[in-house]
This record gives sequence, C-alpha cells and structure tokens, in this order.
Amino acid sequence: MYHGAPMPLALERPARLCSALLALMLAGACASKQTTGPGASTASRGMYKVGQPYSINGVTYVPTEEFQRVETGVASWYGPGFHGKNTANGETYDQHDRTAAHRTLQMPSVLRVTNLENGQSTVVRVNDRGPFARSRVIDLSQLAAEEIGMTRNGTARVRIDQLETESQTVKQIALNGGGPHEQRAAIEKSIAGGRVTPAPPAVAQVSPPPAPQPPPTPVLVPPPPTVTAAPTPAVTVYSSAPAAAPAPAAPPGWGGRIGPSRGPSVASIAAAAAVPPPASGVANGGFYVQTGAFSTADNAEKQRGQLASYGAAEISQASSAGREVYRVRLGPYSTQDAAGIVADRLKRSGYGDARVVAD
Repeated sequence: MYHGAPMPLALERPARLCSALLALMLAGACASKQTTGPGASTASRGMYKVGQPYSINGVTYVPTEEFQRVETGVASWYGPGFHGKNTANGETYDQHDRTAAHRTLQMPSVLRVTNLENGQSTVVRVNDRGPFARSRVIDLSQLAAEEIGMTRNGTARVRIDQLETESQTVKQIALNGGGPHEQRAAIEKSIAGGRVTPAPPAVAQVSPPPAPQPPPTPVLVPPPPTVTAAPTPAVTVYSSAPAAAPAPAAPPGWGGRIGPSRGPSVASIAAAAAVPPPASGVANGGFYVQTGAFSTADNAEKQRGQLASYGAAEISQASSAGREVYRVRLGPYSTQDAAGIVADRLKRSGYGDARVVAD
C-alpha cells in the first residue's frame, strides 16, 4: 500500500468500530473512579435510613424518625481509626466533615450541638450509629469536636437541638439520590439564609448590663456649727425622700442575667469542676482495653498489628483454665470512662470482644 492511498472500505469499517469501542472503554474506566455526582456509588453516597431495633451489650435501641428532638448529655468524638470506613447508612466516614453518630435518630438528620461548658456550637449531619458507652448521647466527628472545643478533654456536656426544616430537607435529598455534598450545600444555604436559629449564648460569655442608678436623694444639710465655748446642740438631718432600699438579691437560677438563665452559672460550673472524681478503685496500673486472648503468640501478634491505628497495643501472657494465653490490650488509660470510649469505638469497627479490664 502506498502512503496517502485511501484505506479500503473493508478495512475502514473495522477500524472505526475499534476506535468506538476504545472510547467506550475509556469512558467506562473514568466512570468507575467517580465517587461524587450522579454516577457515584450508593455505598459512598449513603442512603436514607431509620433501621430496625438492635441490641448492643444487652441494651436494645429502637431507631425512630424524629424532627424535633431535644437532648442533654455527654458527647464524645471519634476520628483516627475510622476515617475512610463506611458509616451505618453507607457513606464514607470523613473525620474532617461535620457529622455525628446517634443511637436512634434517622440518617441523615441535622442537629445543632452546643457545648454547655463554653457556649460554642456547631451544626452536624447524623450519618452513623453510636455511641454505646454508658452515659454518652452523641459521638462527633473530629472537626465538629474541634469546633466546640472538646477534643482535649475527650468529652463534654452538650445540648442537642434537632433542626426540623433542615432534617426534612436532607431527608428529601437523600431519598432522591443526593449524597453528602448536596446535603451539606443545602445546610449551608439554610444557615446563610438565617433560617438556623443561633445557639443561646453561654452564661460565661454574657456580662450583665449595669443596673440603673436612682437619682441622688436631696438631703438638708445643717450649716457648720459656730465654734464657741458652749457645746454644739445636736442637729437632726431630714431627707425629702425615704432612703433607697437595698437591691433585692437575684432569685435562684437567674445567673446574674436579665431574664431566666439558660444554663448553669459560672460559679456552679467552677464548683462542679472542683469536685474530685470518685475513686477508681485501681491503686496502680490503670485501665486497659482487651481486644482478644489467643492460644498462640502468632495470632496475638497479628491482631496487635491490626490495632496500630487505634493506639499502642501490647501483648501480655497470662494463664486461663490451666492454659497459657496471649492477651492483646490497648492502654493504659487513667479512667474507666476513657477506656470505655476506646472499647466502644473498637466494637463498632468489628472488634466485638473489646472490653475494659483493670490491671
């Protein structure tokens, strides 16, 4: 064949067909990597979910669709070790997103979470289940925890206010196939439009306005006495108005503000913080989270390596029923509550045997 000669018709059609197939293969490869937008997989975009009743550690939880829930309790947070894994409604957990785990609320739903110790608040989407540690009411993502100033202590007493309009909105978006990106955009639009009621200010950040001062009471002052040898007669001072009565003490619960207090006063918070915690009952050592006990050191070492993202793990040898076992443990932790938070997170990651032990 000479250069520049036209391609025979018998060869031209197969060549065009190959080119078309190659283009389709490239397009399919691009689509398979897409994680957002209309072509994203259901697993990464999540779904609207209420769920069936379930039991954890002997406690049964009944998920319910709600839109006006108000709750007060202790919040914890989770981040490293869960980042990139699936949440309970099928989304991919992002510790840098404003999300939360709740035991019974529908997913997604929208909550305003206010730290009652400092007044800072944030708005989060519920897309996961938990926490299952005793006395916890919500588990926040790392970003949400940072925004209300609780990452250092690990827990904080919070107030949860469900945002009805926003919860209804994200429900419809999820039912129509919209993922986290569309839901976040709708929440941000609602906040920018002023439809999200701001959190009440903390008592510690409010300075009471100065009390109005009554006008000075005119007083009849006698002229200065004349210096003489005779004693100066007593002089009675008369007032044109009765002396002002002392201001009544503020009734309990007002916290030094105009109007009823929305939360504990600064003094009560400081007093509560000064109360020493109850004795843990562990004189030495501390608390550990045991994730498993194995008959061979090799199996224990395998699990220890899998726990690297959750903290420093150790293997300790002990006897059980006359046999040598190898225990895999994380810790030590100074309090039982701190160890309980770690055990709760491990259970949710598939380590069902995780439990708190005292050394």
